[in-house]
Amino acid sequence: MGSSEHAHLAWARPSCWDGQAFDGGWSTPLASSQDVIEPATGRPLWRTGLASVADMQAAIGRAQAAQPAWAATGARERAAILLAAAQAFEQHFDELALAVARETGAILPKGQHEVREAIVLCRIAAGLPMQAQGQVLPSTPGRLSLARRVPHGVVGVISPFNFPLILGLRSVAAALALGNAVVLKPDPRTPAAGGYLMARVFEEAGLPPGLLQVLPGDGVAGEALVTDARVPMIAFTGSPAVGRRIGELAGRHLKKVSLELGGANNLVVLDDADLDAAASAVAFGAWFHQGQICMASNRVLVHESIAAALQARLVAKAQHLPVGDGASGQVALGPMIDAKQLARFDAIVQDTVRQGATLEAGGTHEGLCYRPTVLSGVRPGMRSFDEEPFGPLVNLVTFGSDDEAVALANRSEGGLAAAVIGRDVARALALGERLNAGMLHINDQTVNDECTNPFGGPGLGGNGSAVGGPADIDEYTRWQWVTVKAAPPAFPF
Repeated sequence: MGSSEHAHLAWARPSCWDGQAFDGGWSTPLASSQDVIEPATGRPLWRTGLASVADMQAAIGRAQAAQPAWAATGARERAAILLAAAQAFEQHFDELALAVARETGAILPKGQHEVREAIVLCRIAAGLPMQAQGQVLPSTPGRLSLARRVPHGVVGVISPFNFPLILGLRSVAAALALGNAVVLKPDPRTPAAGGYLMARVFEEAGLPPGLLQVLPGDGVAGEALVTDARVPMIAFTGSPAVGRRIGELAGRHLKKVSLELGGANNLVVLDDADLDAAASAVAFGAWFHQGQICMASNRVLVHESIAAALQARLVAKAQHLPVGDGASGQVALGPMIDAKQLARFDAIVQDTVRQGATLEAGGTHEGLCYRPTVLSGVRPGMRSFDEEPFGPLVNLVTFGSDDEAVALANRSEGGLAAAVIGRDVARALALGERLNAGMLHINDQTVNDECTNPFGGPGLGGNGSAVGGPADIDEYTRWQWVTVKAAPPAFPF
């Protein structure tokens, strides 16, 4: 690939990460390399290194060596570097947004959204060191008793392919701000958006070398990170299947783990809803970024009296939304991330039809571009009801009463987000409060995150914990009890 192909990345410089890890610089080779394929074109975007177990172990050692000095660095100095990172994201906004869009197969507004949120995440993280880090506890006279928050040490972060910049940085920024070093393993399909672009930003912001290690790698490299005794915390965003494995390994090694997974997200449309507004919300919640979102509106539970009218509106939208190269600026949906992901999604759609659902729109694809799809008559026991599709799918599930809607929605192992749409806000809220979800939205769809909110969910949503906003100090530090006396007392021994 010649320099002209990377003209849009004049600052990011893909040549930096061709076969290299980031450890504060770009001179540490990784065990192997591979091309990163642009989903929209099928052509190589750039080359990236792939970490071996030995590469991962070496990176952990570098991070561990750098961390104590960083933890001893003043709060204002740490905050200043996070603010400088936010400024770097702003200065290179257009270049970074296009790179994210191209690598993730997204429309350009999605790439822009990731960079905008990255700016906010860095600014929020910059405030963390400046907050109170503990409290004074009651104790006996003559003894000062403190409970303070201290860094874990090295935090391992494993980021996914769908929103790699946001979902990696939300852990990286907070963990660094609170005095940890970070070893980041992005998904090898999105190593730039999920790691190397962050590395360039923190390099420019003046982060001391060693504190951020970036190494794309496969599951073997990820397992090496999860099982290494020098890494007391793992933050993972991804599939429930991999999350279960990481939770099992982390538990065996007595590590703290933050899992943000997926599961069933339910959007309930009540019989008093504004149908045009509801259809718009459903379409966005189910089809934005090809449905490859952990908060996507997987199940649309609609009152039977309005189901036909809502379905007609959704079918019309599905038939008219253009699909293609997201970076072109001419389409609403881009390609799915790769052929494996598309094949799994297509199998879910086709199996659900065989199980008795009706295909109302979509169900076809050209290359990796899958048409927005509508299934009606979806019920429990069908694949698209029971599994998280992770593709552009509206599952229409009808109900006759609020109690039935709650029962249907809660037929799952948990989920991240739920939403209820209806004009009677008190009724919608009462129903929503009965749903088993980590986040609840009234008169909205399920894809919401403002960075200032705790983000997480029970069961398949994760492990019941949350990251973001007020949850970050709890996640990325631990308690330490400290007592101080003027002199040692006399003891009876």
